[in-house]
Amino acid sequence: MVISLDEAKLYLRIDSDEEDTLITNFILTAEEICEDILRFPISKFEEVPPVVRQAILYCVANLYEKREGTYYYLKNESGGISETINVMKLMLGNLREESW
Repeated sequence: MVISLDEAKLYLRIDSDEEDTLITNFILTAEEICEDILRFPISKFEEVPPVVRQAILYCVANLYEKREGTYYYLKNESGGISETINVMKLMLGNLREESW
């Protein structure tokens, strides 16, 4: 994992260990989304750029915040995962390859 559990919990301002498994899964999901946007594995970087780390944390925070799929987020497109991915695409666009 590029982002450690402790780093994600610090970003989310979480002190307890109750949701460690959930947050770990969100980190893995966020990294996979980043790889899909970049069109190459994150492991290709010798050193992961700060913008990639920030995109992962941004995604983790959004997944965590919207984890229960509340009606508001399902009804309101601007609060959905598609908006999160669009922001991530803007963040990572300069690093994106033409194709896999």
